[in-house]
Amino acid sequence: MLAMQRRMSRPFLTLMTLPATAMGFALSVQISALSWILTTRYGLHIDEIGLVWAAGPLAGIIGQLLIGVISDQVWFWNGRRRPFIVIGGLLSAGMILALPSIGLISHALGFESVLGVAITVALALDLSINVSFNPTRAIITDLTCEGAMRTSGYTLMQTVSGTFGVLAYAIGALWDNYVLIYVGAVLVLLFSVLPPLLIEEPRQLPGTTPGGVAAPGPGLVRLMRVLLPLWGLLAYDLIAASFRIVGYQRQDLTLECLCAVATVVLLLITLTARDRGTEFVREDLVEFRKVLAAHSFSWIGVQTMFVYMFAFVQYRFPSLGPIAGGQLLSLSFFVLSAVGAVMPVFVLEPLSRRYSQVSVHAACLALMAAGFAGVYLWGRSPGAIYALMALLGVGWAAIVSLPFAIMSQRVEQARIGLYMGVFNLSVVLPQLVVSLGVGVFVGRVADKGSIFLVGAAALALSAVAWLFVRRAGHEQPAATRGSATH
Repeated sequence: MLAMQRRMSRPFLTLMTLPATAMGFALSVQISALSWILTTRYGLHIDEIGLVWAAGPLAGIIGQLLIGVISDQVWFWNGRRRPFIVIGGLLSAGMILALPSIGLISHALGFESVLGVAITVALALDLSINVSFNPTRAIITDLTCEGAMRTSGYTLMQTVSGTFGVLAYAIGALWDNYVLIYVGAVLVLLFSVLPPLLIEEPRQLPGTTPGGVAAPGPGLVRLMRVLLPLWGLLAYDLIAASFRIVGYQRQDLTLECLCAVATVVLLLITLTARDRGTEFVREDLVEFRKVLAAHSFSWIGVQTMFVYMFAFVQYRFPSLGPIAGGQLLSLSFFVLSAVGAVMPVFVLEPLSRRYSQVSVHAACLALMAAGFAGVYLWGRSPGAIYALMALLGVGWAAIVSLPFAIMSQRVEQARIGLYMGVFNLSVVLPQLVVSLGVGVFVGRVADKGSIFLVGAAALALSAVAWLFVRRAGHEQPAATRGSATH
């Protein structure tokens, strides 16, 4: 074991975050380049691009949940997380290199349309990322104790990852997205392969068997009960995806309205439920379900922006060509990521020590909702867009750091891979809703700025929902909380 790991020093915490940084950088490449390439190089329409992006959430459902369960139960290559981090990193680097070659691959296979190959490449990239993403986050819980140290681990994860995300968008803005793709492939390879070889994973975790693996997790029935607040989203995704597969064309938004009402009703049921126990083995995991519910609405908002902001730019700035429009997108996400990188360690972590993590997170989401409304109302010049994206960065910093610390303190540590995979469903199911439902809405409305109204409403609802999540025992006021040791 390295000396810095025994001390749990800041350099080791930084090393521990590099695999998550690799996967975050891969996502930054995808966000910055995928829609842009499909629009400018291959001429795909908005609804087709939404279908390509649907591949990612599907990969997340399969990859993160399955790999999370498996990594709790196995031990090889001297680790439970290491093998999946390394394998996923190798695959991710290869799939990033395939992005600019979608047309060549399609031509070589004899396909007239690139849509099928684009979906396949996007699915393979997302599946590769998701093989690693769960273990890169779970290993932080494995190596840290609850409370302040774990919050430090996850906030530092976002600061390091966000800093490299800033680098990604800077490369796209200063050069172009093709340079970003090739730099990304190299960085993902290095950060996902080398750090896991230097980290010694603990064989025993609280709740594991003498062999170092977790006992079997909850059955399907209990797992579905835990997922109660996501039932509406799941039902919509299954029905809407089935319609797409069979080619059924709907003329109205009745399905969307029905599922929205069902989701709000399930949200209210979840948030008003009472916790009937204090042990993690209780049947309902009330507080964890509240986290799932609140977090899901955050991702409806931010994913709508990520996938369809290019349409907003084309609508509000029609005089910009493909290159200039791509640079505006890259600079916008650069500002978002810059704020998201600085905030967690320097602002959110100190605030979380003074106040509760949940209260800080809810406040950040409220600011982000205000920023979304601001983009719709005043985002009519590049300068205004950049200023408002800085405000959105406050919420983004919170979304990708604090919920992991909050969630990990409300489930069993021995099954953190499983619950990290379940938690990821509160990300991927909303992402599918955005690809399958919001894409239909964006394609039909004339004012593409409406995507920011959708985001503002979703984030405001999320901010309110987080206020119903009860404090964990580690989130006492700073004056009464003891210092955490490992």
